[in-house]
Amino acid sequence: MVNGINLALQFLDSFAFIVLAAAGLAIIFGIMGVINLAHGEFILIGAYTATLAVTQLGLPLVVAMLVGGLVTGLFGILTERVIISGAWPNYISQQTLGRDIIEPLYDRLADSMVATFGLSLILTQGARISFGNSIDQIATPFGAISYGAFSYSTYRIVLAGVSIGLLLATYYLFTRTDFGMRARATIQDKETAQAMGVNTDRMYMLTFGIGSALAGLTGALFAPVISMQPTLGDQFLVEAFVAVVVGGPSVVLGTALSGGVLGAILATFSNLYGTFIGRIALLVAALIALRFLPDGITGFIEQLRKRRQESD
Repeated sequence: MVNGINLALQFLDSFAFIVLAAAGLAIIFGIMGVINLAHGEFILIGAYTATLAVTQLGLPLVVAMLVGGLVTGLFGILTERVIISGAWPNYISQQTLGRDIIEPLYDRLADSMVATFGLSLILTQGARISFGNSIDQIATPFGAISYGAFSYSTYRIVLAGVSIGLLLATYYLFTRTDFGMRARATIQDKETAQAMGVNTDRMYMLTFGIGSALAGLTGALFAPVISMQPTLGDQFLVEAFVAVVVGGPSVVLGTALSGGVLGAILATFSNLYGTFIGRIALLVAALIALRFLPDGITGFIEQLRKRRQESD
């Protein structure tokens, strides 16, 4: 009985970790075709901002978390304007040199990887120089639940609920709002969307900002339960990329399904054989998915739907 409860709680923990780690990355990659290797450092910005807002400014934890997401989102917009699209440097160069000096990184996977990897190194070392190898940590709220000799952090269970709420909010944003309609039009056919009056450049900027804000919110949410050090983003990166690959092209559904499948794998193997084996099992699952489901779970579902329509 205790082992079953432990496994269920570990699943909720793993599900929340994978979904929250992958949500921002899935949006940026799915809509913009940009592989953001600085995703972990965006999580770092959110975690550090929230922690410092609590320990130095005395803000309530919930407010500090929202501030962490907002600050990271603004930093993401700055990154998109300067590095990803090059809009601001190109504006200056047009005024001075009469030509652009930066080509946008949209749908240029290798180039975006190199650029964002360089950014990740700068952010990691910048955090280390500015704040040292660690900063004071926030106390974990809500205490723990106990079942006999077994206890588990209540806050980690709350994170599972937050991850589901975040998925629902993201789904609503991209399927039920004018912004979502324009974003989906930009994904499906950029040129046609432009012809219909959609400012695709602005959509890319806002999309990168939203994805960055979600990454920052993830860092802020996990700030009470992880060590505050400049390399904290590394522990999110593997799960985030694996979830995006396994989930496939659908941002929300893919993240939810991959979070469920990978969360079950990670929780089961971690519970039986330890955390290290759990992460190995996660990577093996990703390799199998790449071999047999190259378009991810949602890509496979879409193929089945098309075949059924053709047969009808």
